[in-house]
Amino acid sequence: MKIRDRYITKTLLNYTLAVLLVWLSIYSFFNFLEELNSIGKADYTVLEAIKYILLQMPEVAYKQASPVILLGCVLGMGYLATTNQLVVLRVSGNSIFKLSVLTIKAALFFVFVIIALGEVFAPLASEEAEKGRAKALGQSIASQSQEGFWIRDGGNYINVKNNIDGSFFADVTIYQVSPSNKIDTIITSESANFDGTSLAMENANIVSIDEINSSAEITSKKRNNYNKTVSFDQDLIDSLKKEPKELTTWNIYKKIQFLSKNKQTSSNFEVELYKRIFKPVTLIAMILLAMLFIFGSNRDVSLGRKIFLGIVLGLSFELISRIGSALSLSFNFSPLMSALLPTVIIILLAIILLSRKSMG
Repeated sequence: MKIRDRYITKTLLNYTLAVLLVWLSIYSFFNFLEELNSIGKADYTVLEAIKYILLQMPEVAYKQASPVILLGCVLGMGYLATTNQLVVLRVSGNSIFKLSVLTIKAALFFVFVIIALGEVFAPLASEEAEKGRAKALGQSIASQSQEGFWIRDGGNYINVKNNIDGSFFADVTIYQVSPSNKIDTIITSESANFDGTSLAMENANIVSIDEINSSAEITSKKRNNYNKTVSFDQDLIDSLKKEPKELTTWNIYKKIQFLSKNKQTSSNFEVELYKRIFKPVTLIAMILLAMLFIFGSNRDVSLGRKIFLGIVLGLSFELISRIGSALSLSFNFSPLMSALLPTVIIILLAIILLSRKSMG
């Protein structure tokens, strides 16, 4: 990498880190104000509140990666422009298009780092944050993971590996425990429907364990349909249900495969999946839109105003992309096309305009 490239990349990354720090600080401040209402209850102290906020920061950084990186890159290029360094770079033979490519490279490096942290570390940190907060507040919650949950219902221990939509479960196992704390029945099913009072299990396999004179007799039988009455309600299950945006990309993909296999709609998961897959591409479109303003003429409008307009236009495009995703669910558009087509059009248009500016 040339000295020039390293310098530009370093400048952009420094500004992006500064924006990220400010963004997380603002989030932490307002979140702490919200947590003040809970401080003092049970064992929930100021330190517990700070721990809860800190553990949620990776998820916040992941979800807000696009606007943060856009702001960092545009402000970094704005700094180079206001100090006339961009003029020097252009005079030395660097075209507008080439400088824009360098900006995109720096942005993609940062976004891939945040995506890696968001997919691996953020889910674990957020789950630990929720568990720690609930424990400190003395709340009784079911143990849950990215894909499902464990819940105790009297003498039954129920494990759901996939909580699809709060009423349809996949890979359900029920352990029935005797008063002497020994497992006497294990019920497994590939899928179950929850109607608020019972689990309707399909193709259930029931294994009974009977202890007779210090020995165990195990019997197994299959039922096409088996109903298991439970004491928990729909509100509890809804509190455990994870929205697509709360799942890792791999778990979203697995849910789509499962729903498709069972001939159920998976549009909301597909929209979230494509939105994540094309996040780097959307970021490129946002940055290219902003670059059109930064490299424009300064005769009519001040550079500061152009930077502001570039940021607003870039963020507006992301908002429009999100609206397009919502519309694809409402009007049954293709989630893939709604996520990709507007981004590709904007990128091609921006590349054409930047190329013209570069040759002008």
